[in-house]
Amino acid sequence: MMKCLYTHLFKCLVIIICFWASVQQASAQAENDAIMIPKNYLCPGVMYSTSDWTNYWEGTFKRSNGNIGTLNTKMYSVMATYGITNNLIATVNVPYVTTNASAGTLEGQKGLQDISLNLKWRGLRLKSGKNTFSLLASVTGSIPLTNYEADFDPLALGSHSKNFTGRLIVDYNRGKYFITGSGAYMTRSNITIDRTSYYTTQLIYSNQVELPNMSDYNLRTGYRSKYFIAELVGDISTSLGGFDIRKNDMPFPSNRMNMTSAGINLRYRLKSLYNLEFTAGDDYVVKGRNVGQSNMVHGGITYIFSLSKKADQVSYKN
Repeated sequence: MMKCLYTHLFKCLVIIICFWASVQQASAQAENDAIMIPKNYLCPGVMYSTSDWTNYWEGTFKRSNGNIGTLNTKMYSVMATYGITNNLIATVNVPYVTTNASAGTLEGQKGLQDISLNLKWRGLRLKSGKNTFSLLASVTGSIPLTNYEADFDPLALGSHSKNFTGRLIVDYNRGKYFITGSGAYMTRSNITIDRTSYYTTQLIYSNQVELPNMSDYNLRTGYRSKYFIAELVGDISTSLGGFDIRKNDMPFPSNRMNMTSAGINLRYRLKSLYNLEFTAGDDYVVKGRNVGQSNMVHGGITYIFSLSKKADQVSYKN
């Protein structure tokens, strides 16, 4: 068994190294989809995304800013998913983020962002003929890996808060076609900034900033077969509090940040090398508040293998 594990890890390492040398796009195991992997399977991977925006919403007013130009954010991630049981999986994700503005004097940032751990549990699966109904629950926790500066939006690497998200997922599959819906609630901790006072809707004498919690609703539908997935995705993320960016002011970590996006995701497995999976996609922000109207291209590569001696091919079908 150990020899088999070492062989798989070596193959996976070679694939990842080769991919990093030429990677242009990447993606990740999604906490809001209904895809599961079996018990004792391990699925490591690498991911990449690049996001650009020139226009943004200052409150509800859409504008551009010559002191920013086009803002670009790149994310490089290493992840691994493990099947604890056939109905429970764990995913760890570690991202490295870079930000850059094409105009002005603000200096871009780079560094490790937040490590996250996601647990996804399938609590119910009912199958009748071509129809399958599944009910899942997902929890995600994340903490900052480095002491990056959060009070530097829009070039900050992240919010630097400790986050916890609970999500319910409903999936209906008929033959090779599916629809998946989910809703989530995220709590965010207070953060510490490098100044002793700041202004929101009033002057506050403190270096502690209370971040608003958030809700998220996701809907995805498309085609799911043994070797290929194509899906359309819509997402609505809403801050449950906060305030608008003041006219001609910089964003602040506790701003109200709402976003509605639409996109497409693709996953493909090779018939000749079934363990290898490629993903790619594009997401575009169609409506927002105190956020940039970004377009994000993402993609990635994963390699799934069993830690057991006897293993069957993993199918997308749930």
